[in-house]
Order: sequence, then structure tokens, then C-alpha cells
Amino acid sequence: MTATTITTPTSRTTPFATSTLVVAKRAILKYVRTPQLVVLGAVQGAMFLLIFRYVFGGAIGAGGLKYVDFLVPGFITTGVLFSGAGAAAGVAEDVELGFFDRLRSLPISRLSVPTGRALADTAALTWGLVVTVAIGFLVGFRLHDSVPHALLAFALCIVFGFAWCWVFIVMGLMAGNAQAAQGMSLMVFPFTFVSSAYVPVNSMPGWLQPIAEHQPITPMVNSVRLLTQGDAAERIIGHTAGGQVVVALLWAAGIVAVFAPIAVARYRKG
Repeated sequence: MTATTITTPTSRTTPFATSTLVVAKRAILKYVRTPQLVVLGAVQGAMFLLIFRYVFGGAIGAGGLKYVDFLVPGFITTGVLFSGAGAAAGVAEDVELGFFDRLRSLPISRLSVPTGRALADTAALTWGLVVTVAIGFLVGFRLHDSVPHALLAFALCIVFGFAWCWVFIVMGLMAGNAQAAQGMSLMVFPFTFVSSAYVPVNSMPGWLQPIAEHQPITPMVNSVRLLTQGDAAERIIGHTAGGQVVVALLWAAGIVAVFAPIAVARYRKG
């Protein structure tokens, strides 16, 4: 019996798009072959939405909006962060198993590896967003603006999710193992609560309001809420949809600009 060895020329680098898609495909197949990674995350998100809707909803005022219409846009937006624990743990597991070590030996762009992972995790969180939106409508959420604006809001959530994926990739690369990565991912949760996601910012103590206003989650949530709830949301928030969308996109771009180079540097270092 003879063995055939396929040698890859080290002088030729695989195109960036090709290597990125291969890495993304591998991560997506992992989700497909282990569906509980995605299903459990969606179920957990649904449970939290039901708790906020039916346990806390009666005690929280939203200043002119039904609480369910106030809550669901915030919950959908922050849902991308609840998916982060799994993303960080997945990256840490790949590091622990030596997968990234094997990739570093190949003639591929260093940027393609974390980018492929970010695309795969964005696809996974998009599924979670679809489930959360469906449950939101089932528990009473309704649109008070146009359908195109609602679709734009959903697209923005995907963009926000892609940006935050880079944060969790960095955490996964820095953590020693999957458990540590899950613990590190909890560090972003305070951002979701100190924001406009679940309660109006003006209901917070005066010293906390500037912190809630000037962090990335609040303009992201405001953008989705304004695009789905229209004038009623504008009266509560005090900003226009266009202005908040611009601020939110600037935050998203800034997150990628900061954490993508860190992810590449960390991956290169090994």
C-alpha cells in the first residue's frame, strides 16, 4: 500500500475570502452537529424574555409605551450579548484543543481565522434573534412603525452582534479554557442592565444616567426601539432614529476597530 502526501506550497498564501469561509464553515458545522449549542441558548433567551415580560413587566413603567413594546426591542438587541458566552467558550475550546495551532502552520491570512469565527458566531446569534423576535410577537409585542424600518432594526442587531463577537473572540483567545472564557464573558452583562434596554434611563439615579447614556448598548437599543416604535419611543428617548443609528454604528465600528487587531495579535502570538 502506498500513501499519497499532499503538500501545500508555503510560498503561496490562500486568498483571504477562501480561508475565512473555510474557518466559518467549520465553526457552523460544529453548531449543526452539536445543535444544543444553539438551541439551549435560544431557549435560555426565551426564558429570560418571559420572566421580564410577566414577572417584572407589571412593576415597570415605560412612559407612554406598553412595557412589552418597550422591552422586546431592548431584549432583542442585548440578546447578542447573551450569545457571547458560547462564542467565547467555543474559541477557548479551539485554542485548548490545538486547532488554532494547526491553522497557524498554514499559509493563510492571520486575519481570516478570527474573521471566519466572527462570521460563524454572527450566523448563530442571528438564529437566536429570529427565535426571540418570534416569541416577542407571541407575548404581545407589536410594531408601531413601518415594516422596512423593522427590517432595518433587525439588520442593525446583526451588525451589533458581529461587532460584539470580536470582544468575545478576544476573551476566548485570552482565557485558559472554556470555563474561564464563560466567566470572562459575564463581564459585559453589566452593560445590558446599566442601559436603556429594560428601563428608561430617566428612571435611574441622577449619577447613573450619564453612564447609561454614554455606553454602547444604549444607542444600539435606542436605534432598534425607535425604528420599531416610532413617535412614542421618540418622546420617551428624546432622540431621533437617524441620530441614534449613526451613534450606534459608530460604536459598532469602534468596537471592531479596537478588538479585531487585538484578536489578530493574540492569535498570532498563540
